[in-house]
Amino acid sequence: MTLRKKIFNFLTYFAVAGILIVVLFPIVWAVMSALKTGGQAQAIPPVWFFKPQLTNYISAFVKRDFGRLLVNSLTVSISSTILSVSFGSLAGYALARFPIKGKNSISMWILSIRMFPPIAAIIPFFLLYKQLGLIDTRIGLIIAYTGFNLPFAVWIMRGFFDEVPRELDEAALIDGCSPIKVFSRIVLPLAAPGLVATAIFTMIFAWNEFMFALILSRSQSQTMPVGVMGFITHRGVIWGEIMAAASIIMLPMIAFTLFAQKYLVRGLTFGAVKQ
Repeated sequence: MTLRKKIFNFLTYFAVAGILIVVLFPIVWAVMSALKTGGQAQAIPPVWFFKPQLTNYISAFVKRDFGRLLVNSLTVSISSTILSVSFGSLAGYALARFPIKGKNSISMWILSIRMFPPIAAIIPFFLLYKQLGLIDTRIGLIIAYTGFNLPFAVWIMRGFFDEVPRELDEAALIDGCSPIKVFSRIVLPLAAPGLVATAIFTMIFAWNEFMFALILSRSQSQTMPVGVMGFITHRGVIWGEIMAAASIIMLPMIAFTLFAQKYLVRGLTFGAVKQ
């Protein structure tokens, strides 16, 4: 190995290590603060060596009822993700395959809905939900989350379906498959990596959503991002418990992303290489 190659490798590893430190430091700091006492978490200069304890996690789950918030977030996020990906796949397949007049304009209109500022829609949502009795319900949040995630799912899935050769559809139709069977048995399995990538992004969007959950939920359907506000009191910020809550919020998304990592990479590069 030449000197130039060694220097290049060293600089590469150094840059990667620097990026990892910048990215991972907030996560490590949150977990460390969650394992400290209240005084240690607010100490200046910071306390680096301490005896870890689970007091803040116990307090978050017992006193703040964070377990219920976790169940609400999981229920709403998973349900809205399933609905968004399901309907988005059907609509994306229709736009990719069927001779719909003006489908490019329709696709742009669908995408423009995702760009609509949420603050402009929250008041109509609130008034409508109040009339329908959907305030402080999981179903109301699922409908809202599905509504703003669906345009993204449609747009992304149409791109993935465009990369699947149309000849496969034609061959399946000649063999006697119906359009529904072509979609479910031929095209959808081939676009599975894109399906998983879309599901991950929509899940993250729903999991981290704050504004709609703040306005449309109360005590029964409150999600974790809103529940964290309860740690900010008139007496100050309870840093130990808020860091424990933050680490709990991060954990499911990290686990979900790591579980689907190989599908995510395949989905993001799907169709990148063409013959």
